[in-house]
Amino acid sequence: MRFVDHPDGFGGLLVRTFDPAEPVDPADTDYAWRLELDYDDGPDTFRGLLDTFLETVGVDNVAALIVGQWGGAAYDEKLPVPMLAEKLAPLPNLRALFLGDMVPEECEISWIQHDDLTPLLEALPRLEILTVRGGEGLRLRPVRHEGLRQLTFESGGLPAAVVRAVGASDLPNLWFLELWLGTGNYGGDTTVADLADLLGGSRLPALTSLGLQNSEIADDVAAAVAGAPVVARLTTLDLSMGVLTDRGAAALLAGQPLTHLDELDLWHHYMSTEMMERIVAELPGVAVDVDEQMHDDEDDRWIAVSE
Repeated sequence: MRFVDHPDGFGGLLVRTFDPAEPVDPADTDYAWRLELDYDDGPDTFRGLLDTFLETVGVDNVAALIVGQWGGAAYDEKLPVPMLAEKLAPLPNLRALFLGDMVPEECEISWIQHDDLTPLLEALPRLEILTVRGGEGLRLRPVRHEGLRQLTFESGGLPAAVVRAVGASDLPNLWFLELWLGTGNYGGDTTVADLADLLGGSRLPALTSLGLQNSEIADDVAAAVAGAPVVARLTTLDLSMGVLTDRGAAALLAGQPLTHLDELDLWHHYMSTEMMERIVAELPGVAVDVDEQMHDDEDDRWIAVSE
């Protein structure tokens, strides 16, 4: 994903927005359902929309759910975690959940108000895919979750406490992890020290695809990744969307071998042309993405997604 947009598919299913005014054929419910309210609807309306949706589609027929605008202004109203945990826990086949599917025209990514997501994970032990957009007010406590296979946090500023909580969580079957670390201007206060447990990888034994993206400390992240134990078992490493420069790229190449990777994504970067050519040449057989070379001005570098 390069920009913040609405997905056409999610959890292996085509996305369909639920409209209470449109009939739903009980035999034709194999969709990732998207629930959203108009900007002017109050937050209490979302409970009614969710109830109507479950009555119409049936609790057994929901495999993937996307939550868009949940009522009122998303920059004023927190994601209703307790209500979602209550309503979604009985769904026997829910495997994929996307929280905060809003594009900038609806709400800027760094304005989306969240809360502690831990109760949702505790209520949904069979959940396999969780995607969260937005970082304001986002909290997470360390958990053990055997169901999760894919976990994504998209943000213009991911709180360091959330990063630490992910690293401290036992996620034995998680193979895909993507964290948009962001910028301090929007709450992205993660340091390399906060990545220590995650990069150690002892609680992520199945991890093969790691993204530490959209970061204003991309050079420091690259240097930490260069010696991280978790990297040896990865097939995909994604450090895209950030402000990676020659310093970070050189550190990455000076670390452990990366030739075992299938993909190395460095899209949107501040490397010189010489370094771009070097990193591609030194990793033969690896699909290296060095597109979107930005003009390197030390006083004017920016991540791909911030506000």
